[in-house]
Amino acid sequence: MSKQSTDLRETVRRRYAAAAVQVTEGGTACCGPQPVEIDENFGSTLYAADERDALPAEAVAASLGCGNPTAVADLHEGERVLDLGSGGGIDVLLSARRVGPTGKAYGLDMTEEMLALALTNAKKAGATNVEFLKGTIEAIPLPENTIDVVISNCVINLSTDKASVFAETYRVLTPGGRIGVSDVVADDVLSAAQRAERGDYVGCIAGALSFTEYREGLEAAGFTNIEITPTHSVADGMHSAIVRATKPATAEARAGATKSADDCCGVGACCTPAETPVDPTSTVAQAKAASGCGCQE
Repeated sequence: MSKQSTDLRETVRRRYAAAAVQVTEGGTACCGPQPVEIDENFGSTLYAADERDALPAEAVAASLGCGNPTAVADLHEGERVLDLGSGGGIDVLLSARRVGPTGKAYGLDMTEEMLALALTNAKKAGATNVEFLKGTIEAIPLPENTIDVVISNCVINLSTDKASVFAETYRVLTPGGRIGVSDVVADDVLSAAQRAERGDYVGCIAGALSFTEYREGLEAAGFTNIEITPTHSVADGMHSAIVRATKPATAEARAGATKSADDCCGVGACCTPAETPVDPTSTVAQAKAASGCGCQE
């Protein structure tokens, strides 16, 4: 990592550590925590009142995002969710409620102060199906193929290595897994210098990708079914947007590839006693039938 990238990451870390401390210290005052001061394009006002009311005040006050990814991620009972840059835990706690006791919600953050705040909020909320991890979104500390849905709220734009973020997100998702992200995206006509004129890096503006750059980054990582939908303006030519994409199921990912002798008909070691499906979620018979294989016995 270059010195500039290291310096930017440290600037981001200090900004969000200070926000966590502000909320924590506010929680000891007579009137409770006050939201971190940001404009109307960011923060807890982007959540429905019933969502805010169901969570600890500190989780709501620490919200610094540009959207509400849990509203568009289409979470289901029993799913495993990962929130990149989970901050005070608002999206983790909302996700945990939606996936229920058979599911699990992970939060990943690099800031000790935010992790401490999130753990306190989880305890106050009585959430038992959550886990907070320390680390960076460029090197997610989870095994591959373990997460059903990745969400994030205005954090990817803060990374200085977005290609690694996309690659790591793809790695930890299960085949068929998906992302539902809120992020700041720039109009294609704006250069990097013009984006920086509209706001600083830590303010989620200067580091934003353009619509085309975002799409190309996701495609390069392997994602399909990419949708980038602007929701509201955050600066001239800059938008909060909902980003959706899917990690193809194994069979789909291989559909355009040339099959080798070892993965004939969607199975390895075809027509031998050792044959197994390439897609571990399928049986041998299902794999052969889906591929149109002629040797289905």
